[in-house]
Amino acid sequence: MSLESWRELPRRKLDDPVAMRAFAHPVRLALHELLMRSGATTAADAAREVGISQALASYHLRQLARYGFVEQAEARDERERPWRATTLSQEWSNTESDPEFSAARGLLEQVIIERALAQLAEWRERRAQEPEEWRGYGGVGNSYLYVTPDELTELENAIGRLMEPLMARITDPSERPEGARPVLSAHLLVPLPVTGTGD
Repeated sequence: MSLESWRELPRRKLDDPVAMRAFAHPVRLALHELLMRSGATTAADAAREVGISQALASYHLRQLARYGFVEQAEARDERERPWRATTLSQEWSNTESDPEFSAARGLLEQVIIERALAQLAEWRERRAQEPEEWRGYGGVGNSYLYVTPDELTELENAIGRLMEPLMARITDPSERPEGARPVLSAHLLVPLPVTGTGD
């Protein structure tokens, strides 16, 4: 799939607090991530990958489908009923003032952060067993910036433009160069309190 075709794939802007709360579940995020990385997958295969029972995987996949995050894919045979993700990215407003939306956004962000931190901890435990060329990657870095809201928007847009060609490989394994593997890029921006010192 070309980058242009990938850009035309649907992206979902989450504006329903109920859907956001439904998505804010570690198992559902894990299942959704698996479908994003692996394409259409049956509940049985998903259960093995995520480390849960098939019944639990089926339940959470149905809940994801109820809120439009996944859907049934074309079956390879009559015995299989694979699932697939409906979109390749989700985003939500950071300026919504509705208390219910703000609470749902906070819950979703908290679960995503906790999942990312758990994946980072797991990587640190197995880093020494990874191929040498990968051991230097993964981890945490800190950078402090002085920016305006407009500059921060442009920074996020620039990062998005750099990542787009790599994200396009999600849907087309033939575009992945030899040695490519899935990598979680957890982007964190935290506006800090204004101290009033001018420093």
